[in-house]
Amino acid sequence: RRTASPCLYRSIASASNKISTMPATQSVQVFGKKKLATAVAFAKQGRGLIKVNGQPIENIEPESLRLKAFEPVLILGQDKFSNLDIRVRVKGGGITSQIYAIRAAIAKSVVAYHAKYVDESSKNELKNALLAYDRNLLVSDPRRCEPKKYGGPSARSRYQKSYR
Repeated sequence: RRTASPCLYRSIASASNKISTMPATQSVQVFGKKKLATAVAFAKQGRGLIKVNGQPIENIEPESLRLKAFEPVLILGQDKFSNLDIRVRVKGGGITSQIYAIRAAIAKSVVAYHAKYVDESSKNELKNALLAYDRNLLVSDPRRCEPKKYGGPSARSRYQKSYR
């Protein structure tokens, strides 16, 4: 029967020491949802970058909905985002749903970051500003697609009835 060599144990011990000495970064991870789209925002200390799936937020398509994704920044002001880096991963749903999920994730990440690392009063200030503008920035929309039933082409409509 073979046993693990002592040098293997030494390398594992040294790896665990390296992990514990790393400085902890101030970060929060939150999600925003709309229909089937889910956006996960990872906010940490930084210099004001906001990226969506690796691309800057300025490159969001379609252009007509770009301002929707910018809304949390425009409502709260650039100064609240100047020391934050936010990286958003989004998948599922359609184009519009994804943009609504992105804006919810960004808004929630800023509030969560301020709640965890700044102070309670600034968190409440941000939260009230966002809720006054649009409740869906912080509270997800519960509406979902209704499943199809038999006896008709969709969830509610029925096939046409014929008497002769």
